[in-house]
Amino acid sequence: MGANAADARLEEQWRGILSVHARTMCEIDRVLHPYGLGASDFEVLDILASGPDATGEGVGADEECGHHRVHTLADRVHLSQSALSRLLGRLEREGLLVRSVCTRDRRGVWVSLTRKGRDLHAEVLPLQRAALARTLGGSL
Repeated sequence: MGANAADARLEEQWRGILSVHARTMCEIDRVLHPYGLGASDFEVLDILASGPDATGEGVGADEECGHHRVHTLADRVHLSQSALSRLLGRLEREGLLVRSVCTRDRRGVWVSLTRKGRDLHAEVLPLQRAALARTLGGSL
């Protein structure tokens, strides 16, 4: 009997987390839509704007320029490799980021924001943060 009650509490907690996540993502999508962005697009821009890849892999000139490795970016945005690749391709076509091959390891691909990407990120950052404040205000 106790195990069933514990399972029910876990299930309720999990559904609550999913509900908060869904509401938050929808609100971010809503406020960023006029700028041609969605929540996942913003997440990529925000990570790239936050500075260089902090993985410590191959520390050198690339990180000092604010580049991020695509494979570490995938771990942070919670998208499949193929979904991230499509998203990066679209953002690149829109002139918001550039991809380049790592000079030390030709298998590695780096991503960095363009000036246009940095400007758009700075413009929509307050909107995304306000959306977070509205949806997460008392839920954490």
